[in-house]
Amino acid sequence: MTHPENPPLPARPLDPQISSIQPGGGVCMRLELAWGYVRRAILKRCFPGYVQRMAACRQGDRNPCPFEVLDPRDVKFYRNQGGYHWRTADDPFAWREHLPFARSGLTELWLLSGSFFLATLLLGWLTTRVASPWNSLLGLLTLGALFCSGAIVWFFRNPRRTPPGGPATVVSPADGTIVLIEELPHDDHVGGPAILIGIFLSIFNVHINRLPLDGRVVELRYRRGKFLNALKPASARENEQLAVRFQQPHAPHRRFEVRQIAGAIARRIVCWVAPDEVLDRGAQFGMIKLGSRTELILPREQGLEIVTRLGEKVRAGESVLVRYRETGVAPSA
Repeated sequence: MTHPENPPLPARPLDPQISSIQPGGGVCMRLELAWGYVRRAILKRCFPGYVQRMAACRQGDRNPCPFEVLDPRDVKFYRNQGGYHWRTADDPFAWREHLPFARSGLTELWLLSGSFFLATLLLGWLTTRVASPWNSLLGLLTLGALFCSGAIVWFFRNPRRTPPGGPATVVSPADGTIVLIEELPHDDHVGGPAILIGIFLSIFNVHINRLPLDGRVVELRYRRGKFLNALKPASARENEQLAVRFQQPHAPHRRFEVRQIAGAIARRIVCWVAPDEVLDRGAQFGMIKLGSRTELILPREQGLEIVTRLGEKVRAGESVLVRYRETGVAPSA
């Protein structure tokens, strides 16, 4: 089927269930927010000059956070709510975006990986202090703790990616394994026949999600749910998930959707984009913490070529999943 050019869709208001970039909350998020109250008290008491400078260069006319905002760290979990923000040049913490690790997972990285590393040191010390019959067991536990520490560091890595091909080339929104390729007779957002591609992410995959095409955020929908194994098809229907609906900002204005679906281990979906925001193909828009599933829904058109196949290992922002026939219309600036 050949789809006519779609008219631009108006952006819908943010789902009221999405009150932060991590709508499911979580222990690490609560700890970081709790530390924020202590940090702000220290800043106001000991560094009033810094607080004044941050207030002078702050942008926006309202506070989207449920607490006082002093610097860019305070809006980390609320940057999809609009309101206060800082230009990159005025943000003293902008360098964190260039770390080789996901900024949204830094707290989990330090706490979890650090805890396992301390356990490694403690177990190693005990190995030198106890009787020999226990040395083998303690040695195995030490190696296990060290492995867990390294695995968590590996999980939160944030490698640089460069999308191949032109604007009609669809790249993977996630790292992982292709577990589903299905034709849908109709999808409400796409507005007609569609292709559904499912990707399973193990705990060893990069878990940052990227745009498969240039896109403007039209709508975000969050649904609480179960935490079934993400390999099971039922997980796509019953698990906690966040659907981000996009439309290409240039002709032919294709509509597409990326679903972030929690898994048995992953309990936290993160998405920091807001309605009407425009991002380039390959740009990061969120992540899922630990094993999970990502689904991509694309319009099924004449001339569409599905490049990927079941069982293929893919990389977000680099692996080509689908190619559309070029329209000859260049993306708008």
